Amino acid sequence: MSKEFRGSYTVAITPFTEDGSAICVPSLRRFIDWQVDSGVPGIIVLGTTGEFLTLTEEEREQVVAETVSHVNGRMDVLVGTMDAHTPRAVRFSRQAERLGAQGVMVIPPYYYTPTNDEIFNYYKAIAESISIPIMLYNNPFTSNVDMSAAMVARLTKAFDNVRYIKEASMDVGRVYDIVEATDGVMNVFAGERPVESHLLGAVGYVNPYGNYLPWHTTRMWDYLVEGHRDRAEEIQRLLVKIDHIIAEGHPTYGHQCYSKALSAAAGYPVGDVRPPLMRFDDLGQEGIDRRTKVVALMKQMDDLLNSYE
Repeated sequence: MSKEFRGSYTVAITPFTEDGSAICVPSLRRFIDWQVDSGVPGIIVLGTTGEFLTLTEEEREQVVAETVSHVNGRMDVLVGTMDAHTPRAVRFSRQAERLGAQGVMVIPPYYYTPTNDEIFNYYKAIAESISIPIMLYNNPFTSNVDMSAAMVARLTKAFDNVRYIKEASMDVGRVYDIVEATDGVMNVFAGERPVESHLLGAVGYVNPYGNYLPWHTTRMWDYLVEGHRDRAEEIQRLLVKIDHIIAEGHPTYGHQCYSKALSAAAGYPVGDVRPPLMRFDDLGQEGIDRRTKVVALMKQMDDLLNSYE
């Protein structure tokens, strides 16, 4: 594989029309242009933040086709092609490659709590059906399984296109374990704690904050690569504060609902979420208060980066 992914990738929201009944293509295109103009090296569509479970198969194809077409080579496009049914995951992965995506991101089959052999066979079917890179996605909080470093090494050894992983187990030390277990072959993208993950060998960061702080998260990783760890740490401190404000609410509010509200606050409205997630409008004063606190931190982030540049 010649393609190399590096840097801070936005795991992107999916823009909907005001009533949530359809994909809002104009909003998607404006959002993509904003990401490109902010220097973001890549986005991942149809991930958790992209509400992939609420989209029809036709809508999934529409999002991928529109994204790849509008990006037009200006940054990397990866597609979440996971599904609890292996043949569908294979079909979605083939579709992503056919439509021109540079890679796919795939979480293990959710709900079933599969065994290691079942996970292996799931990825085997996908890996043997496409030639573009596969980014494993280890998130035990949504998949109900935690892929160990040994399991990641098994997949890396078996399949030449399994060379990336978003590691979101909340165990930062796992970054080092994966690099060691794969003899440095696996490229780890942090799912949290980017500064610490970089120090342990991560080569990138997959994050929802890029939906409303694209320039800031991109520069944070750039600072790490450039050796300005102190600057990256200051940015990370503000991201942690934002995360705490969002996480204090009901878990289903999460990064889907607030990412969209904060993208709109930054000047890029993308509609609201689909059920069963709680719409921002339905949060009432609580949502307004939390958004106000985060917007103040976004302004603080602007001031911080402007002082560096």
